[in-house]
Amino acid sequence: MSLAVCLLFDREGDRVIREIWARLESDGIPTLLTHTHRRHRPHLSYVVALRWDLAQVREALEALPAAGGFPLDFQGMLAFNRGRAALAASVTADVARRQEQVAEAVAGTGAELHHHYQRGSWLPHVSLATRAKESQLPLVARAVSDALPLRVRVVRAELINSGTGESWPISLIP
Repeated sequence: MSLAVCLLFDREGDRVIREIWARLESDGIPTLLTHTHRRHRPHLSYVVALRWDLAQVREALEALPAAGGFPLDFQGMLAFNRGRAALAASVTADVARRQEQVAEAVAGTGAELHHHYQRGSWLPHVSLATRAKESQLPLVARAVSDALPLRVRVVRAELINSGTGESWPISLIP
């Protein structure tokens, strides 16, 4: 179980990513549609905390400057270990700086950050397949390439408990 600072997308971007999930599921490839609590939404995680105090994290995030929404472009996919695959997001230097600011704010509360979200380690992505077999990766690549290029707009931010799907809106987009 973890707590993620998630960036959520406009209606069209959300729809397209859900369509990719549905296509993969129809090919027998598990996605976030059927993963754990089945309440996952398409998102980009700025930070994932393994241990945290919710009130302190919320307070730290609300103290950050509001930077506003932004477009997010995808031109390809990533394949991770254990059969995970994702859309590869290209981000500007401003967005990378914003992620580092959020990571520092959350870590400053005493939260333990997952090592992939610490300063200099963030690889921006949107999860697609959760347990694809090696033989299924060409199907994932085909579904992704059929949807590319893809541009979504980040329109809001939330804290999301990955174990339960419970979420708490953040009043700003850091």
